[in-house]
Amino acid sequence: MRFSVAEKFVSINGEGLRAGQLAVFIRLVGCNLKCSYCDTLWANKEDAPCEEMSAEEIYQYIQSTKVTNVTLTGGEPLLNPQVKGLLKVLAKDPNLHIEIETNGSIDLKAFMDILPPPSFTMDYKLPDSGMESRMHRANLEVLTLKDTVKFVAGSLLDLEKAKNVIETSGLSGRTNIYISPVFGKIELEDIVNFMKEYHLNGVTLQVQLHKIIWNPNQKGV
Repeated sequence: MRFSVAEKFVSINGEGLRAGQLAVFIRLVGCNLKCSYCDTLWANKEDAPCEEMSAEEIYQYIQSTKVTNVTLTGGEPLLNPQVKGLLKVLAKDPNLHIEIETNGSIDLKAFMDILPPPSFTMDYKLPDSGMESRMHRANLEVLTLKDTVKFVAGSLLDLEKAKNVIETSGLSGRTNIYISPVFGKIELEDIVNFMKEYHLNGVTLQVQLHKIIWNPNQKGV
């Protein structure tokens, strides 16, 4: 098994259930979507600068950091046909917490037999992304309380669609629900007011901490 690793680094989790905690990030090359607000376009191209690593080499790097939260990201990490093998290697270490950041277009059922199961942080792409038609809606049925569904909103239309998906898919109480702003496109106050108006109990507003601490365009953070 060989993997094209665009970045590997230690930072804090900028978002999600373990936001603010240390994590070691493994960013794989490639993505099957092209969202309007994407901040990792450079890593999505097949010819992106990268380091070829085996599953064991990735695991050894993770061990060397002495950090136990592991975030596998991209691009879209689940595109790699061998990624299940990597996840099985990592799952053998009981000290690691594995989180996979996935864009919502890949069928997650194929990864449900990994034990212990990883934690999925799954995007649901809203209208402003231009990629909503690519969503694999059946994924919303398999997410649990160990997982997160993330709505990245850039407009009132996006917020309205997020509310609709939350309600029609019965997500409340079944998984963790986050709404995050498209950086620089929508005011946080507008999201809060929307949550108040529609009584979105159990929904968490999150901001990308790494974009507050560092330059929003900085890599490796």
